[in-house]
Amino acid sequence: MNVLEVKEIKKSFGSKKVLDGVSFSVPENCVFGFIGRNGAGKTTTMRAILGLLKTDDGEINVCGEKISYGCVPKSCSIGFLPDVPEFYGYMNAREYLMLCGEISGVGKTELKKRISELLELVGLDKEKHRIKGYSRGMKQRLGIAQALINSPKLLICDEPTSALDPVGRKDILDIISAAKERTSVIFSTHILSDVERVCSRVAFLEGGKTVFSGSLEDIHAKRRNTALDLTLAHTEDIKRVLSAFPKGKETDTGIIVPNASDKECADLMAFISAQMIPITCLERHEADLEDLFMEVIGK
Repeated sequence: MNVLEVKEIKKSFGSKKVLDGVSFSVPENCVFGFIGRNGAGKTTTMRAILGLLKTDDGEINVCGEKISYGCVPKSCSIGFLPDVPEFYGYMNAREYLMLCGEISGVGKTELKKRISELLELVGLDKEKHRIKGYSRGMKQRLGIAQALINSPKLLICDEPTSALDPVGRKDILDIISAAKERTSVIFSTHILSDVERVCSRVAFLEGGKTVFSGSLEDIHAKRRNTALDLTLAHTEDIKRVLSAFPKGKETDTGIIVPNASDKECADLMAFISAQMIPITCLERHEADLEDLFMEVIGK
């Protein structure tokens, strides 16, 4: 069963078309990567899913119930973590979650139990300090606990790792991965390595359109051949190589040839040898999610 279904939603602000037929679905107990460049329409889509933005066309269903502007589903709740969550700095984590739970209508007995579970999940169960002294990573972890306080069927995280250091990013990714045992997660980001680590399904958003939606296996199936990565000793030789292999794409230090066949690899090696072009590295590697995304959006 799909927890979320987004069907051909459109939205314009004045003459600017921000969403132009976005469609994707999120199954139960899944971490879903919502991928796109800054300005691609990710946040606008999430605001529409939350009922905070009126769309011009299309349909959004959460747990089988249609979402409309200002209306949230009665059959299940939605949790939300914005990219920069705000808190009452004079409270500690437990006090803040108590307030959020009371506002959400969670019973007191259940709320105390749930707060203890969530603080342990996000690694703040032993933290007694006021929130104003929290680091950015600690605030993100508390934000996830807050978003899960009402046991939502769908958790939406808007670029939760974008401003964190490597340790903080790892902590948040581990929490998101663990959270799928209790909910489905939409993980919006432009950090593609994070998506490969925790997501099982993805949607690529570009220019307000869904250019691909499916499992990571589906994406890699589109590109079974490996890419050929050539690093040149002298960057002035890049043009010479590209003139013979126009399929290649220029990098800072050489070229990369996507979907390189065995013959193309042999031809490139023969050309380099015949032209006596010095190189520092020539390797074949399976295309990662970044390679695939850049190809899908035509870059």
